[in-house]
Amino acid sequence: MAYKQYVLICGGTGCESNKSDQVYRNLLGLLEKEGISSDVQVVKTGCFGFCEQGPIVKVLPEESFYVQVKPEDAEEIVKEHLIKGRPVTRLLYNKDQSKEFARVDDIDFYQKQFRVVLRNCGFINPEDINEYIARDGYAALEKVLLEMSPDEVIEELKRSGLRGRGGAGFPTWRKWLFTKQVESDMKYVVCNADEGDPGAYMDRSVLEGDPHSVLEAMIIAGKTVGAHKGYIYVRAEYPLAIRRLNIAIEQARELGLLGEDILGSGFSFDIEIRLGAGAFVCGEETALLASIEGSRGTPRPRPPFPAVKGLWGKPTVINNVETLANIPVIILRGGDWFAKIGTETSKGTKVFALTGKVNNSGLVEVPMGTTLRDIVFNIGGGIPNGKKFKAVQTGGPSGGVIPEEYLDTPIDYENLQKLGSIMGSGGMIVMDEDDCMVNVAKFYLGFTVDESCGKCAPCRVGGRKLYNILDRISKGKGTLEDIDKIKEISHAMKRASLCGLGQTAPNPVLSTLHYFEDEYRAHIVEKRCPTGKCVELVTYTILPDKCIGCGVCARRCPVNAITGERKQPHVIDQDKCIKCGACYEACKFNAIEKR
Repeated sequence: MAYKQYVLICGGTGCESNKSDQVYRNLLGLLEKEGISSDVQVVKTGCFGFCEQGPIVKVLPEESFYVQVKPEDAEEIVKEHLIKGRPVTRLLYNKDQSKEFARVDDIDFYQKQFRVVLRNCGFINPEDINEYIARDGYAALEKVLLEMSPDEVIEELKRSGLRGRGGAGFPTWRKWLFTKQVESDMKYVVCNADEGDPGAYMDRSVLEGDPHSVLEAMIIAGKTVGAHKGYIYVRAEYPLAIRRLNIAIEQARELGLLGEDILGSGFSFDIEIRLGAGAFVCGEETALLASIEGSRGTPRPRPPFPAVKGLWGKPTVINNVETLANIPVIILRGGDWFAKIGTETSKGTKVFALTGKVNNSGLVEVPMGTTLRDIVFNIGGGIPNGKKFKAVQTGGPSGGVIPEEYLDTPIDYENLQKLGSIMGSGGMIVMDEDDCMVNVAKFYLGFTVDESCGKCAPCRVGGRKLYNILDRISKGKGTLEDIDKIKEISHAMKRASLCGLGQTAPNPVLSTLHYFEDEYRAHIVEKRCPTGKCVELVTYTILPDKCIGCGVCARRCPVNAITGERKQPHVIDQDKCIKCGACYEACKFNAIEKR
């Protein structure tokens, strides 16, 4: 059936939590009521990426881009736009208020992006395999099954330069080649969808918006290395992604794209889903394999590497979601095409989850080599409320902070390592002048200490000792000798820990100490937190020349630490003050000083 108009609605987890599903159902009901349901197709897609503005509704062919749409807005969209042809201007994205409406291509957030991994997210119904096929879905699989040898597939990946997007950046073709070369009666392909970084949701969005791209890549991997079984290890806390994966698997089986004798090629491959319980360490591949096997998710010494001896002792290819989503495109467009994108050593694009103190938070896919400045200021729209940029943290809890002086550094695996950070899975958290670097390091280390499996002493004991030192410093109880202890313990952890969690856990501490040592010294020597984030070091004082004695601060104080006569300057009893800041936030006369 040919439709006159199409309405695309974001159906990612973030927008669904903001009632995008209700918008979808309201639109369907109103179209039916108005008798135009045969003229307008409404499609619930995956994430559009511009999460700051969700829920997002896009109307085609005009490409009207509606943002922050509420269920009650559906009626106006139907009656004004779809029936009368008049766009609802109050809902259109219009950053500078100078245009009547903005097309997607006009929006700063999208202009510098280059979407390979996210090519289908926001464009297709992820629960309809035909929509994936209509955008060249499973064409790469057909090519691999019927036209290419396994060696040719590996050669194509080698030419592409694709490296693992899960963190370490190991060449994908090498992993596949190692597994292919091992003689074994059984081999496996595993998709690592255990995404546990705070603030990161790239893999979840791909699974929710384009699950078939991952299935197709896994089947291609199976054909290439000689495996007939695949597992997707995904967090149980991703229910929408799991539901859409299950739908995709069933649809692929029904069309003969998964299971026995795929496309009549004689090759058979099937996929099962395994649910993870949410342990961060299970993102490490040997811990992940242990979890699939039914054991406690703890890492194993390497070598042997999983490519040679993995799941149940058999050769196993493990790639994460983003890595796999690149594979069909590389097969169809060629490794040489892919290799033209990015830098000399880091090819292709990278998806970042841009969050924190930035105006446009969301998913950003850019060519490798894009500068941090472009991402934070041109795509992200800069820092809210006129605040000053301070640092950006990349690589999740195992990454490091990068200060303003390196904003123009092209992002790739090597440059991030030189700056003391890592690519990781792609979390990117922006911090402004109000963020305390001691507090930041303490937060991330607290996360990795909680998530350590405890198997090896360098991680288990070293992480706790580091955290205790940071805790002391944040409370004004540290000493200058603690700085040397931090460095000593951190380097020992990096050298001696069994897996990547312990080896990278000190990164936030070392990078904040390297770039912001003056803040550490202010906490230790001056017993002062320059940003006022460390509660124990903050002092609130009422300025007598500004206080008019209105009494608002005294009424807000939960412990009655503020006293004074009406229309007379008040005072704070420092012995009673619990440093909650309620008085500071309540005062309208800037009469309370925070130091």
